[in-house]
Amino acid sequence: MASERTFIAVKPDGVQRGLVGDIIARFEKRGYKLVGLKMVTPTKEKAAEHYQDLSSKPFFGGLVDFFSSGPIVCMCWEGLDVVKQGRQMMGETQPLASKPGSIRGDFSIDLGRNIIHGSDSVESAERELAMWFPEGVNEWAKTVDAWVYEP
Repeated sequence: MASERTFIAVKPDGVQRGLVGDIIARFEKRGYKLVGLKMVTPTKEKAAEHYQDLSSKPFFGGLVDFFSSGPIVCMCWEGLDVVKQGRQMMGETQPLASKPGSIRGDFSIDLGRNIIHGSDSVESAERELAMWFPEGVNEWAKTVDAWVYEP
């Protein structure tokens, strides 16, 4: 199995609303492996670094303020095509355009409170994981993988 890793963060609104467990459960039930998990409250500087690719957008300041307004839950998920599949599981950035069954389609209405962040490419996943997990993540064998993946 060709495996990859992605960075997923439950944003302050998702933490405040008690959706962390629901989000973790969706990734686990899909068959992905959790290899990194921690709760942090980002500084404005760390939030700005995280969203540096959006720094020229008019909403950047508000996004940085929101992302640093409370704790977030940082996760590293591992598995086949996890970056692309994680994005599909999340739904569209605009929650009202998200299909029912997606995380945003089921739990979110407003663009500025869309609950979750996920890496949009393998390259951004590598950058974000290095930023949020400088200590590294856990290496472990998930014994049920034989029931998720063909040899």
